[in-house]
Amino acid sequence: MDRRDLAPRDDFSLAESEPALKTLPLAEREGYGDGVQAMVCNWRTKLGQAEAGGDCDGRFMLWVDGVGGYLVCLQEAVCLGLATPGNAVEVPILGDVSRRHARLRREDGYVVEPLQPVRVNGRPICGSASLSDGDEIELGESVRLRFRQPHALSATARLEFLSRHRTEPSAIGILLMAESCVLGPKWQDHVVCREWSHDVVLFRRDERLFCRALEPLEIDGRRCEGQSPVAPGTHVEGSDFSFCLRQLA
Repeated sequence: MDRRDLAPRDDFSLAESEPALKTLPLAEREGYGDGVQAMVCNWRTKLGQAEAGGDCDGRFMLWVDGVGGYLVCLQEAVCLGLATPGNAVEVPILGDVSRRHARLRREDGYVVEPLQPVRVNGRPICGSASLSDGDEIELGESVRLRFRQPHALSATARLEFLSRHRTEPSAIGILLMAESCVLGPKWQDHVVCREWSHDVVLFRRDERLFCRALEPLEIDGRRCEGQSPVAPGTHVEGSDFSFCLRQLA
């Protein structure tokens, strides 16, 4: 079993969704109109471009009420660099870094490749270095990030700022999303939402993005049971939570 197909709770495995996902039409659910179908089809194209390694297409902002905003990257490899006009990097940082400072790749695990001076846990690296949960990455003299891969059965990782820097647009962290991303109250969730009563899973299948929860969801004002396709522009609400996906300009 591919570890990336498992969400980090025993009773919430994405593997259980596979039969339904194979037969689930693209946005052909009760209450979904042509506008939503077009939005999801457009995002399916962007997901395909991200899988193929196309520039910065596979990114969006995840805004969680009461928590903050995360920059979500769907690519297998991302470049971290200076946030400046015309500099097409997946993770643009407002700070004293080079235009293309470092590259992170998802393989069996995660690897950081220095393009400019990089330290991992205080030690300079000259070539590619493997990352482990909790490692500290320093870009240049001031930008510091913490690498987190909170659950052993998920390939999704999170970058947290330790210094007072942010991305552009402003985000409190970066999600390097593999097959699934879990939002919920547990420390091992990718986005920790302490006030929530249970987990919500965003997951990828067949170049589409879906949302799943144990309770009915309200997606763009429509009640949905089980799992539903989502895309940038979607607003999701539950009994005690709310979040939205926003397309980057």
